[in-house]
Amino acid sequence: MISNNYFSDNADLRDHFDSLTDWKEIIDAYEENFADYEAYQKTGQEELAFAPGNYEDAIEFYKSTLEAGGDIAGRDISQVAKVMDEVGLKYNDGKVTFPKEMIDVIEKIKSAGLLPYGIHRHYGGIGLPSVVQSMLSESVSRADGGLAITLGCMNLAETVERFGTEEMIQEYVPKMAAGELCGAMALTEPNYGSDLPNLQTKAVKGEDGVWKITGTKRFITHACGFDKAPSIILTLARTGSTTSGARGLSFFLVHSKDVYVASIEKKMGLHCSPTCEVVFENSPGILIGDEGKGLVKYSMAMMNQARLNIAAQAMGIASAAYFEGLKYATERVQFGKTIDQIPAVKKMLDRMEREVAGMRCILYEASRAVDLYRWKEERGRMNGISEKEIRKDENFKKWEKLASLFTPLSKYYITEIANLVAYDALQIHGGSGYTEDYDVARIYRDVRITNIYEGTTQLQTVACIGGIVSGMTETGIFREYVKEEMAKFSPSSELKELWSSLESVVNEFTGIDSSSGTLREELAFEVVESAARFHVSMLMERNIPRAKVERREGRKALTQSYLLDSAAILAANLTKIKGRKKILAAV
Repeated sequence: MISNNYFSDNADLRDHFDSLTDWKEIIDAYEENFADYEAYQKTGQEELAFAPGNYEDAIEFYKSTLEAGGDIAGRDISQVAKVMDEVGLKYNDGKVTFPKEMIDVIEKIKSAGLLPYGIHRHYGGIGLPSVVQSMLSESVSRADGGLAITLGCMNLAETVERFGTEEMIQEYVPKMAAGELCGAMALTEPNYGSDLPNLQTKAVKGEDGVWKITGTKRFITHACGFDKAPSIILTLARTGSTTSGARGLSFFLVHSKDVYVASIEKKMGLHCSPTCEVVFENSPGILIGDEGKGLVKYSMAMMNQARLNIAAQAMGIASAAYFEGLKYATERVQFGKTIDQIPAVKKMLDRMEREVAGMRCILYEASRAVDLYRWKEERGRMNGISEKEIRKDENFKKWEKLASLFTPLSKYYITEIANLVAYDALQIHGGSGYTEDYDVARIYRDVRITNIYEGTTQLQTVACIGGIVSGMTETGIFREYVKEEMAKFSPSSELKELWSSLESVVNEFTGIDSSSGTLREELAFEVVESAARFHVSMLMERNIPRAKVERREGRKALTQSYLLDSAAILAANLTKIKGRKKILAAV
């Protein structure tokens, strides 16, 4: 793979950092008047030593973190990714062995102080807003998607931080920050994939007050821990009756030493990411939060963050596909010229560049939405403010709702487009791309899972459709958001027309008669795709005047091309909805 700093060599990513992100807005939300800096001045608390004291220091801290992470990603991880993929994982009697090269680069990340990027600095983490976390995840995922998952699991402390007791937080989160513990999410069961309300793993409370969990979980990433670090397994189990559905599920913390890893999956890609089948046999568990809220509150909150992480992973893999495809095309000579000069190939490269730029916009907008509500909740808890009080804040409620929409929307959109970008990258490589001699084969294999795990595209569609339809009403949250964002620039006539097209798509969809059976469910994707294309189009156009002067013309050209494609897609979706309604009416 290309050896370079994966932050510094990515002009579009740097644009987002240098020009396109409203850092004052993000810093105000995350640093809260630089409260950690003030606390350090008063207490000398070691964990807060690097907390910034002003906007300039905060931006410089975030940038230096991204540059350091980009350097390790592009000069270390990327250079051993092929070897790690070939060596893979070894399983023997419940134990999983990782490639030495993988252990070495994780240790390098740990030594550089970058490991706990998703953990709050109060508990030994770096302390990064969601936008910066997504940028870092993109760089690492460009180098190797599987290793990015490992880092994500080692940062899987959010649920404990948000919903655990103070005792639980102090016991486990600092150890995760130090790399002494890994994390895992145990939701799926062999017969219950996405059908979580009906899962059967049982938790029973003994007379001694200890919960004991029995059952089997499948597709559990890093349930085995990583190298010498065991995992804390965040486990969904039934505390109610078998017929109590979602309300009978609770959430537990289970130590990996108390379960048995029965096997690891032999997968098409992500060969260094252990996907485990785990057997619980009277395994002791610690209840997280309130009994009965395991799915409706805690698991859903955890999955929303995981979906954003997968969007960032797919973003990074798509970046790798684009850059590797571009490199090959500018070096491969056919018919007396490099193939990037052949119109058919150039068209593919232009499309890849355009789509990657659009994906990046929606990823960082979803991350922005998370930043503008999550930290108010987290800091409020630290300061003893009740959840009820926090939820009285109208701005909090607004961004929480938008984040709940943008997270599945970005997860669906980015992972689907990432697959298309990887497809084009392999096509550009020709027959060579179909061999394992080039990294694009691994990229193609690795990206395929992203629109499946943490909720398939079809499930993201279900998660989005309600928010889009209600959000597009006259007083809807999405309509209000679009109005506010479009007031920040001068929208083109093409963008205004696209907005009208989206309104038509939604109106046609909501006009489907309730007696039409499953037609709404069948056509939900067309609505979600239309909303995503408009959203990305708006973000791309919004960013043109924010960009550096020398970058504006290029960004404008990408945006115009994207708008043209989006107009065609929305017109096609409107035709499909009208056509299906007409066919049904004629039956």
